[in-house]
Amino acid sequence: MPRSCSASSTPFIPAGEESSSSKSPPTTRLPNGSPTWCSESSGAPSPRASTQRGCCGVADRVPPCAPRAGAPIISIPMASRVLVLERPSEKFLSPEPEVRLTQAFRRSFDNMVATARTCYSANGIIKEDDVSGAEHLPVEKKERKRKRRDDLARDLYEAGHHTTLQHAHFQFTLSNVSRQFLWSFLHSHPFYNSEQVSQRYVEVKPGSYAVPPLSGEALSVYQATVEQQVGVYQEFCRSLVPLVEEEYYERFPARGKRREIYGKEVQKKAQEVARYVLPVATFAYLYHTISGLTLFRYYRMALQGDAPLEQRIVLERMVEELLRLEPDYRVILQEPMPRDEMPESHALAECGDAENPERARRFIVEFDAELGERISKLVDCPAANESLVAQGVREVLGIPRSELSDDQAIAWVMDPARNPYLGEALNLDTLSKISRAMHHAHYTFQKRLSHTADSQNQRHRLTPASRPILASHLTGEPDFATPGLVRRDPAVRRRYDAVMEISWEGIRKLRGLGVSGEFALYLLPNAANVRFTESADLLNLRHKHTMRLCYNAQEEIWQASWEEALQIREINPRIGAFLLPPCTLRYQSGATPYCPEGKRYCGEPVWRLPIQDYHRAI
Repeated sequence: MPRSCSASSTPFIPAGEESSSSKSPPTTRLPNGSPTWCSESSGAPSPRASTQRGCCGVADRVPPCAPRAGAPIISIPMASRVLVLERPSEKFLSPEPEVRLTQAFRRSFDNMVATARTCYSANGIIKEDDVSGAEHLPVEKKERKRKRRDDLARDLYEAGHHTTLQHAHFQFTLSNVSRQFLWSFLHSHPFYNSEQVSQRYVEVKPGSYAVPPLSGEALSVYQATVEQQVGVYQEFCRSLVPLVEEEYYERFPARGKRREIYGKEVQKKAQEVARYVLPVATFAYLYHTISGLTLFRYYRMALQGDAPLEQRIVLERMVEELLRLEPDYRVILQEPMPRDEMPESHALAECGDAENPERARRFIVEFDAELGERISKLVDCPAANESLVAQGVREVLGIPRSELSDDQAIAWVMDPARNPYLGEALNLDTLSKISRAMHHAHYTFQKRLSHTADSQNQRHRLTPASRPILASHLTGEPDFATPGLVRRDPAVRRRYDAVMEISWEGIRKLRGLGVSGEFALYLLPNAANVRFTESADLLNLRHKHTMRLCYNAQEEIWQASWEEALQIREINPRIGAFLLPPCTLRYQSGATPYCPEGKRYCGEPVWRLPIQDYHRAI
């Protein structure tokens, strides 16, 4: 995580230790009893002066209310002036999300302004005490410093100079949050880091799921559907074991003599497949680390689909945790954007109902016809990909084309025998001058993955995708992925298909009872298909393929990566030849052991196989 310029002044501290320089503004009450935070004791916003600004917006002051040259006059609703910390009227019937701020920068708001002022400082690094005053400073001088700090913070924020908000990071723990919320919102962008409990390796207990605010028959339908989904999950955790054992001990014959030791590995493989029938309402718990800028973006977008109620609750609590530690952030915190002002809402309104099963059906038929038999189809690939990468290598090395051919240049960047960075456990591509030539090649894929597979796929944050508003894809009919192990056994397949029908029947009943798509979506099984287009440059796609062509990768993502690598080989053979799993790259680079997974070795010497012959059953 980034540190401040003055390392001694802004270390990480446990949440709960408030900055000594921060005092909460007074609290008043709205007529409805909700607490309202005011930036001034009078409740009125303080006047501020604008600035003429350079790279960080710090320069000479100009009179208050004077417009900046060439800039439009803007008005931004600031939550710092009236921030209503009111719980939504609707609440989940299940245990509510738990949010804790566990690690944070000390005096991060002061640090934000200090970093901005440092850009224009002729006297070296500006420190936090320079911004808000040291403890021994007289009260009047501290107040003047704080006013100047707050004015500059507002000025920077409203002008869009937000890099200063990226220095401070905040680590949260989240519990009782749904997989739907994580997929749709928290993990749908690049700028975060999460470590969450895995459904592949940790058994899901009964009752561990979100229950939206339903009542009467709708609540009964919801709970009955989830109970059947969880029941089949538990059944599959047992009944899939013989199928997994057959494959596992064929791959590891010696381990068959010590089943008491390796039985847990077999159980985890069965669990990995069984999780497909669980609802996306299933709870998760995780660590989640973001910058201050990302938290502000979260809060501004809190009301977008597909899970606005859960988002409001979680993000409100994240902001409350931040303000408890650093109340000065109220100065620049914007209110959430109303949902009816979002372009997605306008676009759907112009095209009719936001949820239109017939329209969704036509879209899916069209999408799947284009996709064909694949789950990932290469739909765009610039013709100059290979020559651009080669030219990038020549530019890095300062060698003319007459002395370094395209074949040689591509080999220097992509062949692990020549580029030993590719055999490293630590991904060094973005820091390697020669490896950065891979940024110039781009690929775009049309994809269909299950909700659970895409929840892992999206963790490759630098291969972004245009993921759907899921409610707009609902046709009312079962639409799901089926794991290979399930397809192998007719009895298991029938049971699997039956619980899928139960899941969609529950959704249809809820919609018939007038339940919103937002709440009905929580019944979707992990197996529900998600359709989207994903793009990546070669540098980041190569890293993804290295990770996901490993036989230990989740089945669908492995399949998609394999299909992608083969298609790239057809159109860009000099590049595609080096899209390989980690063991093969290490073998070619001379690194040992070839498999970096240790005791998690898949049991197959994949480095000996041509990629066309890759095959896995579990």
